[in-house]
Amino acid sequence: MKIYLNGDYVDEDNAKVSVFDHGLLYGDGVFEGIRLYEGCVYKLEEHLERLEYSAKAILLDLPIKREELREAVCETCRRNDLSNGYVRLVVTRGPGHLGLTPDGCGPPNVIIIADEIQLYPEEFYENGLKIISVPTRRINSSALPPAVKSLNYLNNILAKIEAKRVGFQEALMLNDKGEIAECTGDNVFILAKGRLFTPPLDSGSLRGITRAAVMDIAAGLGIPCQEQPLTRYDLWTSDECFLTGTAAEVIPCVEVDHRQVGDGRPGKVTRELIALFRQKANTDGIRL
Repeated sequence: MKIYLNGDYVDEDNAKVSVFDHGLLYGDGVFEGIRLYEGCVYKLEEHLERLEYSAKAILLDLPIKREELREAVCETCRRNDLSNGYVRLVVTRGPGHLGLTPDGCGPPNVIIIADEIQLYPEEFYENGLKIISVPTRRINSSALPPAVKSLNYLNNILAKIEAKRVGFQEALMLNDKGEIAECTGDNVFILAKGRLFTPPLDSGSLRGITRAAVMDIAAGLGIPCQEQPLTRYDLWTSDECFLTGTAAEVIPCVEVDHRQVGDGRPGKVTRELIALFRQKANTDGIRL
């Protein structure tokens, strides 16, 4: 496998950064997860824009321009002979000293990894996922805006561990008000009385690119969709529930906190959204 590292394409064994990099020491950096479908890098411009916004929010100057990043992502996929896969684009603060302050750090490290991925087995897309709410809460949006896709995912990791230890594939994370924020890596949607609902960003939800794509698809089908604070009760009593994310795509959820959603099977609207998303995924992006 070839890894992009600061302008070079190196073997994975030689893709190394300093142990003094603040990305390693403090989770100080930003990243994007990007999908590749049939030689099309899905929504690459949107991902690069979000990376730029995340970097600006944490006062991290990106060392290369968008056009260079765009080509680097595509070339990394080409060099690994991928037509379908997952791209992880990472920018760290760079090496510095052992103090918290980033003064003197740098230059930033830019890393691009392109490989195959399957987050969930296909059976979960056919039969649905069971999720459970966990004790670990989503970081308050006033402390760290959820729009910043930073390298520090510790609260999401703890939530994932908590769910896995009681036999669930995914965790439902609440904010400090007890409202639904998101799952550990995915946005949450419900269908209730013919309308789609998803938590607003200030509930602790990531500004998901797949989330936005699904909202556009729903609009094209004439299905109303609105951002609204949701509680666990709303999920328990919904007609359908599904999650969205770059790696997960659109995946149905058939049980929340041991309570069956709808009739316990992926719903009609969810199945239609999955089919349309997969149909459009290899046409909405940049060709290699």
